[in-house]
Formats: sequence, C-alpha cells, structure tokens
Amino acid sequence: MHKLVILVESTATPNFHEFWPRFLHAAENIPGLRREATSRVGQVLFGDFECSMIHELFFDSIATLNAGLASEPGKEAGRLLQEMTAGRVKLLIADHSEDDLENIRKYKAM
Repeated sequence: MHKLVILVESTATPNFHEFWPRFLHAAENIPGLRREATSRVGQVLFGDFECSMIHELFFDSIATLNAGLASEPGKEAGRLLQEMTAGRVKLLIADHSEDDLENIRKYKAM
C-alpha cells in the first residue's frame, strides 16, 4: 500500500475552512483511493517543524496513486490544496505498512 501524506503548515490561512470541504470532495473522488485519514496536530514534541494538520490518502500501489493524482479529481484536489494553504503545504509519498497489536504480541511471544 502507498499513501500521499499532506502536511499542512497552518489552517489559519484565509478561506481554509471554506476550501476544506471542497478539497475533501475532490480527493474522495480520486480513482483508486482506498481510504483517508486526517490528524490535527496538537503539539510538536521535538524539532523545528510547523504543521497543524496531516491528511493521508491511501492507495493499493504507487501506480494507482500516480494515476489517481493525474486524474481530473486529483488535479482539482491539488489545485484546491494549493489555494487553501497559500502553498504552505508539503506532500510526501510513502510506502505504507501496518500491523495490529495482537499480531505483534503473537510474534513477540515466540
């Protein structure tokens, strides 16, 4: 699984909250999107990093992610993202894997 990680520096830019539902609508129509997650950052524990929101879009593969971003809904989501953040955003593509605690404990006990 691969994901697009969107790091939003500030949600205080003018009209951010007006654009956010429009962005979500476009993003949720990206072909191949499996799920999404939003995290509002409450505190940076260490380091010099400005980020008030993290939004993640999950896809089955890097090819599906790239095709989705190149689609019309993907382009519209990107345009809205740039407009609502005034360009104060960082985009990362990550290879994503996860495990649940039950499975981790099972192998830890061996």
